[in-house]
Amino acid sequence: MLMGSAATPEEIIDYKKEVLLDPRQFIGQPIINLSSAPCYMNGKMQPRRVDLRPYALCGPDGIEIVPGGLTRVALTEGSMVVNSSQGGGSKDTWVLSPLAEPPVQ
Repeated sequence: MLMGSAATPEEIIDYKKEVLLDPRQFIGQPIINLSSAPCYMNGKMQPRRVDLRPYALCGPDGIEIVPGGLTRVALTEGSMVVNSSQGGGSKDTWVLSPLAEPPVQ
């Protein structure tokens, strides 16, 4: 993977050679400025780039988006890479209701 905005001219030239050898193995996409969230890392709170993957359930009554989801997180400080196959990680995401539901009797 090459992050063009952070690559040196030499890295871009080398990567272009790899792409030209087998272009079907590569895909280009724009860099998205991901959100930052506090994460507990190495015993302290630290900012990390994150993106949220919501859970959508498809059933007989249609599609329902459920609270929570999977947050992908850049594990390295300053990184924009949240994809687990490229060194990112994941964290569960919980959505808390502002008001507790009364117990069912």
